[in-house]
Amino acid sequence: MSPPSLLQASAPSTQSAPIALSYELFPPKNQAAEASLWNTIRELESTNPDYVSVTYGANGSNRDTAVELLNRLLTETSLLPLAHLTCVGNTADELAEIISELLDHGVRGILALRGDLPKDGPAQPRPGSLIFASDLIQLIRRVEQRRSALLCAGKVAIGVAAYPSQHPESPSVEHDVEVLLAKQNSGADFAITQVFFHADQYKDLVVRAQRAGVTIPIIPGVMPLTTLRRVQRLGDMTGVPPSTSLLDALGRADDAAESRRIGVAATVDLARAALDAGAPGIHLYTFNEHAAALEVLDKLQLLRPGRPPVAPRAARTDSARLVRA
Repeated sequence: MSPPSLLQASAPSTQSAPIALSYELFPPKNQAAEASLWNTIRELESTNPDYVSVTYGANGSNRDTAVELLNRLLTETSLLPLAHLTCVGNTADELAEIISELLDHGVRGILALRGDLPKDGPAQPRPGSLIFASDLIQLIRRVEQRRSALLCAGKVAIGVAAYPSQHPESPSVEHDVEVLLAKQNSGADFAITQVFFHADQYKDLVVRAQRAGVTIPIIPGVMPLTTLRRVQRLGDMTGVPPSTSLLDALGRADDAAESRRIGVAATVDLARAALDAGAPGIHLYTFNEHAAALEVLDKLQLLRPGRPPVAPRAARTDSARLVRA
């Protein structure tokens, strides 16, 4: 009989992985918004997140500002960016060029999304355009494979979207899970959920996904639900009815401070319920505002792994040049 391997002989690890923490940002629309965003970035950087995601407009409408923000995050901060990328309206060749550009800038995480269908666009997609997120994932892996020698120090991590409640265009929640499984089979590494308003929605999604064979981490995405207008807008955008009790409570709030207190408490409850259900991390949609996100994080009291302070990449590069000189 063969002797046991080292893995078989080793005692199982009792140390669980720390809870992952990430934030979502979107590129600024003007100089005033840019100044506010960078104040938020510095505040969020102090919490030592595992990564920050950067959104990408429909059909790449803000591609230049998104790439500029990604580049600045890589060169001026210690943050690791996750670049959103949508495929609707773009051909495989166009997307391959964008993926190569992102990798050339140093991006090593991509959130592969189908993107919203244009409301006033053509009925038929452009010839050669990609239609599904799973196609985009396969394209990213092909581009990655061609660059294997360049990526020896860091392969590409691909994230995808998951839906705790039924996608507006989906025939059923079961179909949503089938789509998530297809994304996994195409090469996705993890999923981040769309916003949800009811605690059981995340848990039910995870149960359905695991039964279908999904094994990648499913990270709950939560947004500070601090104003009635924001909650109503989110409900309209996602097609998910918000909690009536939350709408009523926000509607009765006497001022902005009370509305914020109510919204932060509701967001914390959602996040805690997801963590109690085994969520491997929390992804906070910030709306480029740090105060409410940090308040949610403070009340969750997540244990963050201790890491030595890391100098921004530009500073580290300059130091390296001095040493070599």
